[in-house]
Amino acid sequence: MKIIKWLYPGLRVKRWLALALAGLMLLFEAGSLFLNAQIGAAVLGPNRHSLEWFGAGSVLALAGFALLLTGLYRAFRSVVAVLLPEEQSRLVDIVFARRYLKRGPRIVVIGGGTGLSVLLRGLKAYTANITAVVSVADDGGSSGRLREDLGILPPGDIRNCLIALADKESLMEEVLQYRFGSGELAGHSLGNLMLAALTEVTGDFFAAVQGLSKVLAVRGRVLPVTLANVALGAVLADGGILKGQCHITRSPLPVERVFLLPAPCRPPAEVLAAIRDADAVVLGPGSLYTSVIPNLLVEGIPEAINQAAGIKIYVVNVMTQPGETAGYSAADHYRAILAHAPVKVDCLLVNQQRAPEKVLERYREEGAEPVRVDTVDLEALGARVVGTRLLREGDLLRHDPELLGRAVLELVVSARRIGLIPFRLEKRIKELLRNVAR
Repeated sequence: MKIIKWLYPGLRVKRWLALALAGLMLLFEAGSLFLNAQIGAAVLGPNRHSLEWFGAGSVLALAGFALLLTGLYRAFRSVVAVLLPEEQSRLVDIVFARRYLKRGPRIVVIGGGTGLSVLLRGLKAYTANITAVVSVADDGGSSGRLREDLGILPPGDIRNCLIALADKESLMEEVLQYRFGSGELAGHSLGNLMLAALTEVTGDFFAAVQGLSKVLAVRGRVLPVTLANVALGAVLADGGILKGQCHITRSPLPVERVFLLPAPCRPPAEVLAAIRDADAVVLGPGSLYTSVIPNLLVEGIPEAINQAAGIKIYVVNVMTQPGETAGYSAADHYRAILAHAPVKVDCLLVNQQRAPEKVLERYREEGAEPVRVDTVDLEALGARVVGTRLLREGDLLRHDPELLGRAVLELVVSARRIGLIPFRLEKRIKELLRNVAR
């Protein structure tokens, strides 16, 4: 019965389908004339009738092709104009994202904070098979207030990842990042409130994240590392203990180690499956003790990473963080990871681009400096060091999404040569790199 609906008046499809059908009929007639011409030439030899049939068939064939292609094209445009009224000019981009990028490598990125969303923005140009595993230990700002008031997991980092992977990122970022400036909602972002509302409607935070993912048509998946309502604790250099991510980030004393409360906590099954099946697992970038390491404290995550057949990459931060990683080198970052979880990475991706001196001076005044790359110490820890240009131009010293995404994909290509990813992926990834470069 649904097929009959295509015959309803006003759809502006029937006329074009009729035109395409007329073109198809002309093609059949042209084929008949060509057949008559061949039979006549075979029986009687070349003659006037055969030539006339051949000429008439050629004219009908050209006309039939023209009508068929015009009818199909206009019918297609009529349907697209209804389904995607504002996206007709981006149709090829949509098809590329939905079909071509679906063939990209399976990449799992583990972290939190702004660093994770930066990497996701870069990766989504190359593959739609992205899984972002996000820390849920945040307890500050809007996320902390919603967590305390409603008892839900902190939505802030997950919101940022959903925005980063959204198909129409600029519009979605403007809407979901909007923060109310007054009243009882002051300080809350609209995206956080949407996740809170979806959690109330579905009764489950995990389902709420998946529901908003569908609304935003994200390229990939965003998964909380655990559904347990965990808090982050830290043991400081003087032996003191702090509880709460926001307190840890503001501590002037160095962090010795961090822990989760309650422990142990388990990840969703989808997280473990994504890690084990990944062609690449990427840690960071992000705050070492409050964004990266908390994910590794969830039971089963380190084991899943070590069991993954794909390449394991740690993206080292560009700058140190006052208090948390003051004076840390790249090797110090990796040692801290190893001290908390037995996770062995195959390579460390580090920035080798010199930042403007004027910007560096401002960071030094705040107690931050570029992370020093001590290659000898890193190689002694069993990790290969890969350095390249990764900085984004501007007043903030952060990774550039495009440069970082491309660097990760190139490492995935190199992993094929040492047997860490399947052979079938190498050609596909190189093709993706060439297409994005254009």
